[in-house]
Amino acid sequence: MKFMQSVLQRRSFVTQVGGRVAAFAAALFGARALQAQSRARWEPERHMEDDWLDKVPGKHRLVFDSTMPDGFGYALLYAGNYFANKDAYGLQDTDLAVVIVARHFATPFAFNDAMWKKYGPTISRLASFTDPKTKQAPASNLYNLPDSGLPNRSATIDGLIKRGVQFAVCEMATKQIAEPLAAAVGGNAENVFKELSANLVANSRLVPAGIVAVNRAQERGYAFVSA
Repeated sequence: MKFMQSVLQRRSFVTQVGGRVAAFAAALFGARALQAQSRARWEPERHMEDDWLDKVPGKHRLVFDSTMPDGFGYALLYAGNYFANKDAYGLQDTDLAVVIVARHFATPFAFNDAMWKKYGPTISRLASFTDPKTKQAPASNLYNLPDSGLPNRSATIDGLIKRGVQFAVCEMATKQIAEPLAAAVGGNAENVFKELSANLVANSRLVPAGIVAVNRAQERGYAFVSA
């Protein structure tokens, strides 16, 4: 009888010790696994050049990427539609952070009317874009006109600017565009680039490359829409 009790006691002790060892091992390896996951988790690097994206007020963030003339118009249209949040959710315009990236052949539509008046024919040729009503090269930025036959319909640049929409304009494309514009008027490409840079639509800023702005906006919490 005593022998059996001794055996049972030893088994109980071994079970307890084994259970404690197993629990300790699980805790140890679990902690190491969490540390490994923490080390492996990727986080984007922050650059102060992109801090302006965080300064756009809004509880919700959305970035549109436009590369072609029609795409810029659709970006305006969809941005206007996005402000329907005001009716459906009771939000104010300042609750919505909206950025439209103008790059590639959409870049000239971030230039103001003065640039279109001066360089319209050359811009029209470069972007393969004409006034849909006259079939001629525009002498103004048609995306500031409602119902001009373009995809933006009633959503104009100025109208969206008043609601807080920001524009990120591709510097790389602007420099490339400056060269044929300068050649067309017998000017200097660097001077034309500076002129274009000083004549962007309101709420605009040059970014090193439009595709960079698209990437940085998403890294800072902006949902992405390709227009």
